[in-house]
Amino acid sequence: MASTALFCGQALSDEIDDHKAHLAREGITPVLMYDGSAAANTSGGVRTGTAYLDNLRLQLALDGNRLLRAPGWTAFFQVLSIHGGQPSNFIGDAQGVNSYAAKPALRFYEAWGQYSSRSGRWSFLAGRYDLNSEFYRLASSGLFLNSSFGMGPEFSQSGIGGPSIFPDTSFGARVTFKPDSSILIRTAIMDGVPANRPDGQMRFPGQKEGLLIVSEIAFLTRPGADGAQGISKYRVGRGANFPAYDDKFAIGAWHYTGTFRDLSRVDNNGRPLQHEGSSGAYVLIDRTLFRSPANPRARLSGFLQYGVGDGRVNRFGSYAAAGITASGFMASRPDDTFGMALASARNGSHYIDSLDMQAIPTTKAETSIEATYLIQVNQRLAIQPDIQYVIHPGTSPARSNATVVQVHFQWML
Repeated sequence: MASTALFCGQALSDEIDDHKAHLAREGITPVLMYDGSAAANTSGGVRTGTAYLDNLRLQLALDGNRLLRAPGWTAFFQVLSIHGGQPSNFIGDAQGVNSYAAKPALRFYEAWGQYSSRSGRWSFLAGRYDLNSEFYRLASSGLFLNSSFGMGPEFSQSGIGGPSIFPDTSFGARVTFKPDSSILIRTAIMDGVPANRPDGQMRFPGQKEGLLIVSEIAFLTRPGADGAQGISKYRVGRGANFPAYDDKFAIGAWHYTGTFRDLSRVDNNGRPLQHEGSSGAYVLIDRTLFRSPANPRARLSGFLQYGVGDGRVNRFGSYAAAGITASGFMASRPDDTFGMALASARNGSHYIDSLDMQAIPTTKAETSIEATYLIQVNQRLAIQPDIQYVIHPGTSPARSNATVVQVHFQWML
């Protein structure tokens, strides 16, 4: 009976693959992706407890050349459904131990069109777009579940409702220029507030909150043919679907044109000071530290992230992270990946001053240490056990350090 069910399941899977391959030849690539996480705060934090959260994504990519004989044109649509609990409610952390956690919602997450030049040196994109799909992005850090490894909190928690990233995106445009195969220059101009506002009200571009401008230049070292990563590597986490590179060095900067209220300073009338604009910058490094001469897929990589934000109007004034990942060292599990990393978010001086005025004690930083192991079961399923130790959750001295155990899995059709 079990063997019969297994055979039928494989036959159905093969039939689905055949249909998808036919659609891809016509220029249509659909993807259904389910992410689920079981999280338990076993000690410390606000209180012990467990939560289950999940995301369901329906993605549709269209190739203009195959569909309409329009070379260079592509389009992408993504619908996102978020369900489940919030692990940080038990932990009281500020960075977020799970990058898939968000308030339950069903929304059009991305909808954009792109034109790429025939030479491949430049492209233009416009629509509703996730900045973190291209900006502030590293393959090695993308393995980890803590939200800060996807985008540092000095940027991800900036502005009014955050920049255009998960789970709330906004409308705008992005230009990419490639002066050389190893250099990428990107600039995006986005609406300064997500389309789905934090208060639940829908809005559209052009309102008074201003714009967000982001620029990044990245220098890449591409691998040789023998060093290319497996197609299923980094299927789980923010690092999914990365183009292969050996090393990456990137510098980025961002600026909001809107008006923001100071966290602690007031004018002569006792009203909070208003600041025109808010800015920050970041540096990213991802480097191959070791590769086995006998097996190029066996590699050890290390990464660094450092960012500074606007401590006058945002909670976090700076952020630093470092980590290592290892993959391909077990011949029987060539696509499995192990990693350890540390992320530290430091409160800005104005945020600390605001708490001091209220006689609320605080520590200077929250630091999370994470160890994780990605088990690539097959091309459709990955399972990822994960443990994090959060020091000073929420930068509150009243909360003891928390130990969080999670199991994340991703299934893709």
